[in-house]
Amino acid sequence: MFRALATPLLLAALAAVPACPQQGDLDGSETLFTVMAAINAAGYDADLESPANHPLRFEVRNYLATRQLASVAKLKEFFAARRRENWTAELGQYITFALMTTPPPAFQFRHLTYQLPPDAQRLEGLGPLLAEFYKEADIADLWRKAQPAFEAAIERYHEPVMRALLEINMYLRNPTSGVSGRRFMVVLSLLSAPNQIQVRSYEGDYFIVISPSPEPQIDDIRYSYLHYALEPVITRAQAKLQAKNGLAGYAQGAPFLEEHYKNDFLLLATASLVKAIESRLAHLPAKEKQAMVDKAWRQGFILTPHFAEQLPVYEKQPQAMRLYFPEMVDAIDLAKEEARVRELEFDQTPPVRRARTAPVKPPESTPLEKALTEAEDLYRRRDVQKARETYLAVIRQTRDKSAQAKAYYGLARIAALQNDPELSVELFRKTLELEPEPHEKAWTLVYLGRLSDAAGDKAQAAGYFQAALAVEGASEAARKAAQEALAKR
Repeated sequence: MFRALATPLLLAALAAVPACPQQGDLDGSETLFTVMAAINAAGYDADLESPANHPLRFEVRNYLATRQLASVAKLKEFFAARRRENWTAELGQYITFALMTTPPPAFQFRHLTYQLPPDAQRLEGLGPLLAEFYKEADIADLWRKAQPAFEAAIERYHEPVMRALLEINMYLRNPTSGVSGRRFMVVLSLLSAPNQIQVRSYEGDYFIVISPSPEPQIDDIRYSYLHYALEPVITRAQAKLQAKNGLAGYAQGAPFLEEHYKNDFLLLATASLVKAIESRLAHLPAKEKQAMVDKAWRQGFILTPHFAEQLPVYEKQPQAMRLYFPEMVDAIDLAKEEARVRELEFDQTPPVRRARTAPVKPPESTPLEKALTEAEDLYRRRDVQKARETYLAVIRQTRDKSAQAKAYYGLARIAALQNDPELSVELFRKTLELEPEPHEKAWTLVYLGRLSDAAGDKAQAAGYFQAALAVEGASEAARKAAQEALAKR
């Protein structure tokens, strides 16, 4: 799991997500969807073999792989030049980019480059490529078609998330409407590798991106919401806490405690309180609750035992946490805590976040789909003999018009590639007879226009190009090719 603290400018980025007056937003993002579609096409292959992937990821990848998109070649070059040390860091920089840019179709940074987070700065130049990709791949339509998948995922998360957040608000005795000007947002990223959660925060605003998982990642959301809810409580008591700052030095020896906790005593106190409250809210026997406290303590959250001892006292009195917390701070006995921490032996192994294995696998392609994908790959590699044999096998194996149209379209391009215009025209016309899908239909008309041009029949060529422009659902690349051909006349 990767967690990062964002820059102050993230607040402006968060304005792109509508605020909710209740406990938190739960939604998708067209900007993030576009970014993830682009990098999936460009080489983001993290955990493709995992059965926990959402089927939408494979559907989008397959859709883009069958299109001849000029923008994808540019994206691949951009992606390869900015690889990170691991897939989690790779994903993280693109999530930050999505948060720091304007919505489609512009994808422009909201601020000057030097004002951006470092990982967003690394991706300078991606915006224009995304704008081209968004238009050429018709991502707006793809996003529209993906809405049922997002609605189902949101429905899956809605009840457990709201229940978890309500439980926390009840425990802290907070009003469920939250604090004016502060937001807690959960965004689903169905095109990301599974079992990921990335958190960005600034001045109490939390923006959480979660990817598919066998079960909803409620524990991570609960942890983040506790931070969100407790940060203003801790901040109001910072003067009292700073008086206990001498304890911070004891956390420095924790080998796997993240640096921002070691460098900021308020953050360390917040996380320690969060860990203690998690143990109280866990539906576990008392022995296992104590084990949670001990584990947090050994990881370096040195105030967790103190807060765990104070919380039963808090629970028995009537005040809300925001009013009672200063008493918990006053109760910190430096001598007692120093004696306790001297007995502490930090964990010497890094914490591991183990994801559960999904019981389902991504949908299998049909034999025909596999054959057509294989034939297309062979054609791209210019292994035309094997490509021709595979396309012919598809035609022999099915009466499905759509599949046959794709096969004839492939054969027609092979004939054109081998300078056999008569056979190419015949095969392209056969493709049109089979009522092809918009992508193949538009490009077939473009090819027929080019062949007519080459044969000297300018009028017929113009008719084909105009017909290509009239195809509903045609790719932007096909439209551009037809427009450019007509402009040259």
